[in-house]
Amino acid sequence: MRILVIDGQGGRLGRRLLEGIRKICPEDEIMAVGTNSMATENMMNSGCATHLATGENAVVVACRRAQLIVGPLGIAMADALMGEITPAMAVAVTRSSARRILIPMNLCDTYVAGVARGSGAILEDALEMIRKVAEETL
Repeated sequence: MRILVIDGQGGRLGRRLLEGIRKICPEDEIMAVGTNSMATENMMNSGCATHLATGENAVVVACRRAQLIVGPLGIAMADALMGEITPAMAVAVTRSSARRILIPMNLCDTYVAGVARGSGAILEDALEMIRKVAEETL
């Protein structure tokens, strides 16, 4: 399966996702795309990505290839992540034929009701769903 992890700002969530995904999907192709070079570098330092890239066009192209897209909820919202998500990026994520697992975050002027800030349970739930999707595609 081709899994795409998209993250911005400092890339901390993306790095944690990559590390968790690599444990449950050791043979899968994992693409990591940062909306900026710092996010990409942090995800690169995990050592878990098969491919790495940065920027708007990389997000658009990777969304066409991915079977599963994972990242913060903001990757599907234009101007989210302090403006790092361009309208083209949000459209690429939402129009992709890939399944999406989006992590709700209460950051950057977006409040998601029912989400406790910094909840590790949310990340664990996302990784469990990734495991289930990966098993379905075998």
